[in-house]
Amino acid sequence: MHTELSRIWGIVGVLLTLSGCMTMPSPVTKEEIEGRVSQDLRALLREQEPIEKPIDLYEATARALRYNLDAKVKAMQAALAHQQLNVAHYSLLPQVAVNAGFDGRNNFAGGGAQSLLDGRPILEPFTSMDKNVFSGNLSLSWDVLDFGLSYIRAKQAGDNMLIAEEERRRIAVRLLQDVRSAYWRAVSAERLLPQVQQLDSMIEKALSQSQAIVERKLQTPLTPLNYRRDMLNIQREVQKLIRELSTAKIQLASLMGLPPGSTFDVQQPSRHATTLPDHLDAEKLEQQALEFRPELRTIDYQKRINAKEAKATLLELFPSMKLQFGGYYNSNSFFLYQNWLNYAAQVSWNLMGVFRVPAKLKAVEAQRAVLDAQSLALTMTVLTEVHVGAAQFVLAQDELGNARQYQDTQHAIVEHTQSLWITNSASDLVLLREKVNHVLAEVRLDVARAGVETAYATLRAAIGEEAVPPSIPDQTLSGLADSLRQLWEPMTPALPDVSQEREHHATTVAH
Repeated sequence: MHTELSRIWGIVGVLLTLSGCMTMPSPVTKEEIEGRVSQDLRALLREQEPIEKPIDLYEATARALRYNLDAKVKAMQAALAHQQLNVAHYSLLPQVAVNAGFDGRNNFAGGGAQSLLDGRPILEPFTSMDKNVFSGNLSLSWDVLDFGLSYIRAKQAGDNMLIAEEERRRIAVRLLQDVRSAYWRAVSAERLLPQVQQLDSMIEKALSQSQAIVERKLQTPLTPLNYRRDMLNIQREVQKLIRELSTAKIQLASLMGLPPGSTFDVQQPSRHATTLPDHLDAEKLEQQALEFRPELRTIDYQKRINAKEAKATLLELFPSMKLQFGGYYNSNSFFLYQNWLNYAAQVSWNLMGVFRVPAKLKAVEAQRAVLDAQSLALTMTVLTEVHVGAAQFVLAQDELGNARQYQDTQHAIVEHTQSLWITNSASDLVLLREKVNHVLAEVRLDVARAGVETAYATLRAAIGEEAVPPSIPDQTLSGLADSLRQLWEPMTPALPDVSQEREHHATTVAH
């Protein structure tokens, strides 16, 4: 019988081996790829609130915070860190185990005994075990050393959760910076495209007129050629602006989590004159950046984790003491007591750990030195970013002021040239060139305005300003936009602008 069982098990082993050898890799099928593509596209469009009106800055930011995929990933990582902390808390509890089993055989487990002196049997063959036995137990065990280590690991998991929150905050601040920059570039693009298209047609007209003058020899060749060169330079600058602004709405749509190709309008902000801050307190900005930048806070938490690792290393020097208590049951009828309680204590000590601890403490100290160096390097980087951001903001304001002065000057030139043209004291080409310069001055003014907004967003990101309201997941999209408006409007500088009358006059002159 034993031979037959061995043969059966041998055949089963051969069949399992052959089936394993016959396993072939199977590439992803076309249907599976199409299913994945369809699922991903549906996921991109799922839970997107429809766009029912032109998007303002606050709605664009709210959509980015709600639907941007990078922000979603960081939010999910923060949620994962929360769950890992919960798991670490459960590791502090003692272990409670429930076991049940059945043991059976076709005959009794018997045995005998013999004398060690002369080898004679002492008793007849006997048994003390039933053929079929049921058993079970409920036991509780607790390792004191593991509890201490689990407590430290739970504290480290809490710090890791805070690191994940800081990373989510860092991504949110950078996202707001990108959205603000892309939004104002989209505003400029939507506002300027009609003027740029008109400007392009005016340049083409001027180029054809200057070419006709050269061909007909109505003037000396140098005058129309110089004029043509000026027009070509202006056209090159216009094409550069078109190239920079044509992708603004695409980038804004991507930041808001909209699928590529989505159409939407951008709300044009009010162009009434307002006041910008004319003084920045560098010392206050530095202090705020060093206190609130998420990158520096992350290093603070990493230092805490490293300090706790040193405590865990020292704790490993102590012996482990395991306490156990449990209730047991066994159905064997030969037992005098089929139910009983068991309690035990065990102490163990890994002597080799004494030699390992010094090396681990050196590694912890080296990690501390690395974190200190990173903190100093990042502090210098943060201070540099603050000063660069402040300088860029001031320079952007200067550029905006220059653009306004340039527009004012060009506006006066156009009016004067218009008067000369009426009295036949200026040619059509001269008037056309000044009209082109006037439209270009409007373009420069709007681009400078967007540059100030972008520089301000960069400065706010550099100082680590808290720009996201709490309870984002619990708010609707409109509610989140209103919360952002209440949070930002008291501290957001508005930009100076030309008056409505000047804008109307510029449109009239361009036509």
